[in-house]
Amino acid sequence: MYETIKRIIDILGAIFLLAVFLPVCLVTAYFIKKDGGPIFADTPERVGVKGKPFKMYKFRSMVIDAHELLRKDPKYQKLYQAYKRNSYKLASDPRITPAGRIIRKHSIDEIPNLLNVLKGEMSIVGPRAYYPDELKSQMKKYPHTQKLVSIVLSVKPGVTGAWQVSGRSEVNFDKRIAMDAAYAQKRSIWYDLEIMLKTPWAMISGKGAM
Repeated sequence: MYETIKRIIDILGAIFLLAVFLPVCLVTAYFIKKDGGPIFADTPERVGVKGKPFKMYKFRSMVIDAHELLRKDPKYQKLYQAYKRNSYKLASDPRITPAGRIIRKHSIDEIPNLLNVLKGEMSIVGPRAYYPDELKSQMKKYPHTQKLVSIVLSVKPGVTGAWQVSGRSEVNFDKRIAMDAAYAQKRSIWYDLEIMLKTPWAMISGKGAM
């Protein structure tokens, strides 16, 4: 019953939110194109439910080929090492475009995730969707998280979630994955609604965003 109700909320909620955020999306798309390059981020696939990879839709907030540049361009070698040490988050990232700073601060880049929700690849509320290399690296760094990762991958990733509204990028992988696993075990319609109600403030305040 929970899964059926959650899916109905996901579909209706995604349609409603896309309509509400349409003006924001149009303005965002304009400024991204003004910077030059594609509107959507050219990032690799993420790990979805049961480990199934999927392409996540996000507004581009970084330079073109930012993902590959960080990993392969020699001038970003030190930055990449810092990126891995800090649980795949950077407090200051030179790859972010001028428009991207505002887009990321207020999580506007995540709005296209709602298209993934309509496709059934994501839910409005759920754990973070991780990159394959991120999971592999972080589980090696935090071996005790392997069981937690399997719990997290038993449910669909979300546009928003427990750690995003209570700390977001300010928490390391081991704490983040523990929060996501706790959500996966505790999840209910009421808990989902609670997280959804907290999300607008997290977006407006930009607290912890990177």
